[in-house]
Amino acid sequence: MGALNPLVALGVVLALVSGTFVALQPPTNALMGRAVNSPVNAAFVSFAVGTVALLTLALALGVRPSLPAVRALPVYAWFGGLYGAFFVFAGVFAAPRLGMALYIALLIAGQLGMSLLLDHVGALGLDRQPISVTRVLGVVVILGGVLLIRR
Repeated sequence: MGALNPLVALGVVLALVSGTFVALQPPTNALMGRAVNSPVNAAFVSFAVGTVALLTLALALGVRPSLPAVRALPVYAWFGGLYGAFFVFAGVFAAPRLGMALYIALLIAGQLGMSLLLDHVGALGLDRQPISVTRVLGVVVILGGVLLIRR
């Protein structure tokens, strides 16, 4: 077995750490939501803090977007921020009501379902990976886990 590509290894570490943040973000933002008395305000504060952090990182790294490349993007490329805003708002609202285990299980089920569809059609620049019985079965197992967590 050969050595793992360093960029792949970094990707694995970033994905794992990101997964822990997915679990930490809703209850953290729910605390903010209670303090500011609104899931919308909590999401706004979360994005403001994230914006300052990203601006600081961009300045520290000396990176800037290419304006011609940004202008050439299709309209739907701008929706990422909307997805993120909805994700944060939904977490602030749903996590305290459902509990973290059920919320994250449903979150993962939704991610896997959409991932299967995006892979199948090769959407948004992804390499096409057709839906298979085993891939669908994997999502069904996750959904079964959601039902078990809910009981």
